[in-house]
Amino acid sequence: MGVLPVPAEVRAILLDIEGTTTPIAFVQETLFPYIKDNVKEYLRAHWEEEECQQDVGLLRKQAQEDSSMDGAVPIPLESGSGEEELERVIQAVVDNVHWQMSLDRKTTALKQLQGHMWRAAYATGHVKGEIFEDVVPAIRKWREAGMKVYIYSSGSIEAQKLLFGYSTEGDILELFDGHFDTKIGPKVESESYRKIAASIGCATNNILFLTDVPQEANAAEEADTHVAVVIRPGNAGLTDDEKSYYSLISSFTELFLPSST
Repeated sequence: MGVLPVPAEVRAILLDIEGTTTPIAFVQETLFPYIKDNVKEYLRAHWEEEECQQDVGLLRKQAQEDSSMDGAVPIPLESGSGEEELERVIQAVVDNVHWQMSLDRKTTALKQLQGHMWRAAYATGHVKGEIFEDVVPAIRKWREAGMKVYIYSSGSIEAQKLLFGYSTEGDILELFDGHFDTKIGPKVESESYRKIAASIGCATNNILFLTDVPQEANAAEEADTHVAVVIRPGNAGLTDDEKSYYSLISSFTELFLPSST
């Protein structure tokens, strides 16, 4: 690693989040534990709201679909209006959420509740999106050089905007020209990068994609997108073949733009 020249034809830089702009530990040690620790309090506070009832309805439906799974937690309907009855149903929702998270489930019902809880946590200052310290200065420099900057993450566009809108560096959403999530396609499929290029209005070889995941880098490369693999603390290790094959950086400051000369 050291200085990595950016190919002259590159007009846009596409960024992964987890392990690239943001420590993997932030997701594993802050975002997910926040849900586990606060789901009961959140449900009690928002139970009567329509959004919360929709979330619980989705979770209840998912629980019915999961009923044959080992350890599945059913969510009963409320049969009365007593305080004990309400606590019983809320506890069932809490237990179901904990069970799904213990299995690392990605169900729509779970993701929707988590998204609403994180939105409230960011807005109230209980959570701030963590950004590596080299990220913001580097992106500002890229933009000054005329580069467009986009985000492509498995997390929803809403979750991306929360992370960067309520970050440790303040609201930095203005640094990005657009956001993509897996609605455009999986990150390990080359077609997704062709669709992103078409959406941006450029050729795939006008894009440089930065990610910590070799499978994503491979898919982007198959689409003729330039790639560099980011080495950050806490990221999964690379094989010797991956280390020798891919361009590697450990900081965004290692990218050298031709226009910076």
